[in-house]
Amino acid sequence: MAGLTHSAFRRLVSDFGGHGALFTEMLCGRWLRAENLRTSAATRRRAQEGPVIYQLMIAEPTEVPAIMACLAQLEPAGVDLNCACPTPNVRHAGAGSALFEDRERLAAILTAMRRELAGPLTVKIRLGLPREGWRAQLADRLRLFADCGVDAVILHPRFADEKLRRRARHELLPELASATRLPIIASGDLHGPELLRRNPEHFAGVSGLMIGRMAVVQPWLFRAWRSEPVAPDYLDVWQRFVRYVREDFPERKVFHRIKAFTAYYARNFHFGHTLLAATQSATDLAPLTEKATRFLSSAPQPALHPDVAGLA
Repeated sequence: MAGLTHSAFRRLVSDFGGHGALFTEMLCGRWLRAENLRTSAATRRRAQEGPVIYQLMIAEPTEVPAIMACLAQLEPAGVDLNCACPTPNVRHAGAGSALFEDRERLAAILTAMRRELAGPLTVKIRLGLPREGWRAQLADRLRLFADCGVDAVILHPRFADEKLRRRARHELLPELASATRLPIIASGDLHGPELLRRNPEHFAGVSGLMIGRMAVVQPWLFRAWRSEPVAPDYLDVWQRFVRYVREDFPERKVFHRIKAFTAYYARNFHFGHTLLAATQSATDLAPLTEKATRFLSSAPQPALHPDVAGLA
């Protein structure tokens, strides 16, 4: 998630543990070639994070060798090609969900990535565009991924033009998982373990789960998912995140990273709109810190069922 799953956030999640692997935010392949990857807040990795998979935005096959050579210095636990992102600027560049539509270019990029990468290669996708024949196209892409040596597919069961407006169609997962020999990792609207308990049949065929926005709301979610009790000190968690961001980012970027996180974090509370309003009205870090500290130190009532509805 661009602007959210940077090194400071991954460090916060690692404080609680429970995850199998962590993913970076989507990284522009061309950007990697000009960045100091060991110090950048997008790519730096701490030992406590465990396996880190680097998600890439790539539009052209010719770019792959140089991009993968840059990434190799970080010894990634795996590399993920994003073929799901629906945002206009990513699609305009020919990447994300636009790449999913271009079979020839997609095949060339994956072939080049597989040639350069000895470790795990995954692809993140959506269902495609909502038109007649979308199932046939998706089945074709799953065959293509297998033929190109992809190791697993991360499937977000929304159509590409839906962004995050409609619910994820978890009921489609068994059908789609059975259409490929590749492991399917489910993504989208995974709010907590109670979802699986209510509808176990929807997830019976998947090999793993990717938690996205809900982990920003509750960085301890992975540990809680493993039935380990967590009683978070909400103010301490927020202050820790602020400290980590200030350590990793130049000062000009600190405020916006904290503001983005706090908008999600507010979903933990019954009156979280109060914290959200303070976040949105703040113009720099000092008033945001003062208002967030006042709210979080007042023993706010936790929301019964936090969710991410309406959050971009």
